[in-house]
Amino acid sequence: FFFVQTLFAFRSSNTFPFIKMGFLIPNIVDNPEGWGPCNMPEEHKDIPYAPFSKSDKLGRASDWINQGYSKYNSRFGNQSSGVNNAFNFFANDEEDSFHLVDTKTVSRPKYGARRFQHNRNNRRNQEQVTRDSGAGADRERARRERQQAKKNQWSSFWQNRNNQQFVYASSVDIRPEWTVLDQIALASLTKLSYEVGAVPEAITSCGHLEFYDKTFDRIGGKQEVPLKRFDKRTFHQVSTSDDPIIGRFKNDEQSLVFATDAILATLMCAPRSVYSWDIVITRVGNKLYLDKRDRSSFDLLTVHETAQELIPDEKDNMNGVQRLSQEATAINQNFSQQVLQQGGEKFKMQEPNPFVGANEESAPVAYRYRKWKLDDSVSVIARCELNSVLDYKGQQLVCAVKSLNEFDPKVTGIDWRQKLENQRGAVIATELKNNANKLAKWTVQALLGGADQLKFGYVTRAHPRDNQNHVILGTQFYKPKDFAAQINLNVNNMWGILKTVVDMCMKLSDGKYLLVKDPNKPLIRLYEVPMDAFDQDFAEEAITEEQAEAPPEVEEKPEGEVEDDAPTI
Repeated sequence: FFFVQTLFAFRSSNTFPFIKMGFLIPNIVDNPEGWGPCNMPEEHKDIPYAPFSKSDKLGRASDWINQGYSKYNSRFGNQSSGVNNAFNFFANDEEDSFHLVDTKTVSRPKYGARRFQHNRNNRRNQEQVTRDSGAGADRERARRERQQAKKNQWSSFWQNRNNQQFVYASSVDIRPEWTVLDQIALASLTKLSYEVGAVPEAITSCGHLEFYDKTFDRIGGKQEVPLKRFDKRTFHQVSTSDDPIIGRFKNDEQSLVFATDAILATLMCAPRSVYSWDIVITRVGNKLYLDKRDRSSFDLLTVHETAQELIPDEKDNMNGVQRLSQEATAINQNFSQQVLQQGGEKFKMQEPNPFVGANEESAPVAYRYRKWKLDDSVSVIARCELNSVLDYKGQQLVCAVKSLNEFDPKVTGIDWRQKLENQRGAVIATELKNNANKLAKWTVQALLGGADQLKFGYVTRAHPRDNQNHVILGTQFYKPKDFAAQINLNVNNMWGILKTVVDMCMKLSDGKYLLVKDPNKPLIRLYEVPMDAFDQDFAEEAITEEQAEAPPEVEEKPEGEVEDDAPTI
């Protein structure tokens, strides 16, 4: 009413004021380094900052049941953004001042089955003291020890009832008249290290090689190729002392160690070995010969040697140690010949093969004789074997060809037919676990021989119960140095092991010695044996009547025919 009355008074006097409306320019803060305010306003300093993300749901002003929803892992509890965490309650330091005054445990009444347990234990202890101090204490103590031993025997039986224990036979019959000179634990060999920095000296090369057929690199897991047999071709496995090329250096004044790449690889990879092996060592003046025994199983490949599930050592078992070794060796020989270009160009070395006879068809192979200098007074000369040559971009690369074989997917733990196509890494990882020693020896031989590539073939049985017919599933190649790093093979440790064995043997007098890996313990023993211990008329083991019988004649088959008989070596 007052406002209306005043308005009429102004109108009557014609003195109504004119009010001018002004536009105030707001204060704009310029941020030259970015966008947004430079300083925090005073009225917003005490408000916590809650960051928002694109997935936040802004539907609740205050969330009192956030922990309850996260307990049941609902869609509200899964939001672990800053919006929910910024306003959560956190206990302060006031609760640290709270202490529990009465820490005495509440006594519980002794009733039921535990009521007289304390008295019973005291009575048992008193009876035990009386038995130990009275008459017949020794007899009573022996009785309790027998009861405890029997109880431990049954408990250990139930604990190890699923783990099969096998006792493997030694690779050579140890005679009682042989004297043990030294014993080395394999665990101590893993700590050795010695560097041979100089490049090996190339002495000569013998034999010839055939070119690798690249069509085998395109074989897939679903394109199985039957493995052929090459029975007419001879595979020479000559020992060190019988090598005429090595015999040229027997009158050299320098201290020399003669060996083959297989013997050196066995020594260098000794810490990974499980099965028994033996090497004959002959000291003649300042020369040291490392040989293998005649008619020994040294050249047979091992199968499933380092796996957790052991293989039984049964001669008649198709999946036993001996039968699997023979099968793997035959597969490796046949595969190394099948992947070559039959009747193609040959890559000849400096000298012909010294082991081939006049009318003999030998497998194409090349030998490199190389020399390493261990120290100022001792050098090593070794014969290294190569299998093929690969024409790659105008370069001729020498290769070492090897084959991995699968005998039963249920035993090996992985089916190659299913995994090799898409999970080849899992297959090679399983082989590294089950055959670590074999793969390490192949890698060492490739490094010693100076191979440019290491070719692997995956061969499996046509049927798990058929050890006579096999198929090729695929191939894979590695550079030896890269594969050595992948399997954790230390080159300095290899030479450290060889240097230790050579230094130990160089201290011996002239004679013949035997280095044997224990079949059931991680030990290597050095025996002194007679000079005629392993002659041709010397029988290492007792020969039974069945073994003395002549083997049945095998019908000859044309070369390249698919195998359908038991593998021959």
